[in-house]
Amino acid sequence: MVHEARIEKEFLEVMKIEEVGEGMRVCLDFIDILQPQDGVYVGNTGYGYVKVLSENRESENYPPRPFRINCGSFHQYLYQENKTHYLHELNPGEKINVEGEQEERELSLGRVKIEKRPFVRVECQSEEGTVSVTLQKTTSVHVLEENKGEISMEDLEIGHRILCLKDKPGRHLGEQVDEVIVEK
Repeated sequence: MVHEARIEKEFLEVMKIEEVGEGMRVCLDFIDILQPQDGVYVGNTGYGYVKVLSENRESENYPPRPFRINCGSFHQYLYQENKTHYLHELNPGEKINVEGEQEERELSLGRVKIEKRPFVRVECQSEEGTVSVTLQKTTSVHVLEENKGEISMEDLEIGHRILCLKDKPGRHLGEQVDEVIVEK
């Protein structure tokens, strides 16, 4: 049975940050300019997703990439309008909803770039379960912190509260299903 869950945005406390080694990461390169707080929601499981921001800012080691969002490990879900998509299945030409500070807009992908990089797993706790994400450990990847605003993965610490989208696990081919599914 397919059903639509109530999705809520909330700043959740970071409970754990763990280096997990190297893997394949996915950058989504769009055909239009992204603002610094434009982003998408990605996550390891259906319990929820973390908003990852564009690379439209100067960082310690990288120049701005005003067209790019580094979404992290290629096994993750990308949340889009009550559906999820695996990052590794995305293709150039697909339209993706990008959330800005005030509005959401639909943009086409110009390129999907996959490369091997070092990762950290970040876990946040909600009443419903653990919201986790696996992102590249670098100064160019940013999330939105409740008090500090844009914060890089190098500066993220336990106790920070980052913007998440809570969900209910249980998906089949990206659609929410009403059955028992355990994700860790």
